[in-house]
Amino acid sequence: MIYKKYISVILFFLLISAGYAQQSPQITHNMFSIMSYNPGYAGNKNAICADGIIRQQWVGFKDAEDNKIAPETFLFTINSPVKILKGGVSVSLMQDKLGFQKDIGLNIGYAYHLDISGGDLGIGAQVGFLNRTTDFSKFISVEPDPLLNSLSGEESDMMIDFSLGLFYQVPEQYYIGFSATNLFQSPGKTLSEAGGSTLRMQLDRTFYLTGGYIFPLPNYPSFSLTPSFLIKSEGASIQYDISSILTYNNKFWGGVSYRVQGGISVLLGVYYKDFKIGYSYDIDTSVLGTNGSHEIMLGYCFKLKTERARKSYKNTRFL
Repeated sequence: MIYKKYISVILFFLLISAGYAQQSPQITHNMFSIMSYNPGYAGNKNAICADGIIRQQWVGFKDAEDNKIAPETFLFTINSPVKILKGGVSVSLMQDKLGFQKDIGLNIGYAYHLDISGGDLGIGAQVGFLNRTTDFSKFISVEPDPLLNSLSGEESDMMIDFSLGLFYQVPEQYYIGFSATNLFQSPGKTLSEAGGSTLRMQLDRTFYLTGGYIFPLPNYPSFSLTPSFLIKSEGASIQYDISSILTYNNKFWGGVSYRVQGGISVLLGVYYKDFKIGYSYDIDTSVLGTNGSHEIMLGYCFKLKTERARKSYKNTRFL
């Protein structure tokens, strides 16, 4: 296909936009992985919860040289309440690949919790360490480009930044959260200066607004419907994810998600004891015409055997 001839250049300009900043990973299970983008979520359960997500986006997508350039994301988060700190702590690990670039990140966070109007408010902060590596030797210039032509090998750098988040929930009713990651847009080293332009590594500040509401079905007490949304923006663009999950007997769930100008996703999952297992398939509606995207989620919550918690969380979706 003709677009493959230009795919390396397209990827290059995607990477150098906003001073060589890459957008945050795209996750379909965002309603189950709030911890990955909102530090205020940490420690809001009486349990140590660990979650992992593997995402393979645009299956089979390759460039003209048969290189696999489709995005791949591996995400792991763990958070726990710490009574003596009146809040919770969290750790997350992430590896995100886009084309010939790979990001490996570590985030460490803390959230302070307050009881407000029958709900719980988490006020969180997080420090992040990210190592970015790009192999510029793999880019093929269809037309001469001074920035691209001045780079011929692998470049890497470590960057540090901070994130803040607020997360409020009323058990079995609703939740809402707002967060900002990479607040300082920490710059890395300068890679190239040519043609009056400068190319350097830089983290991308991203804002998140999320929320959801639980509707128990009055005539069918074993079912509950949870519509939710996630709005994400790094300033240059805005992404909208609108989802709805139907849960049966707190054991099985299924739902759909719509990403504006992105596609439609189908989600399926099951709770087994303290485990949750989920799968999603994204139907690609873009001009790329790929075979879609797959995502697998696995989570486990180890309940802490302390004094009986004051709050009741019957809906295990929030564990």
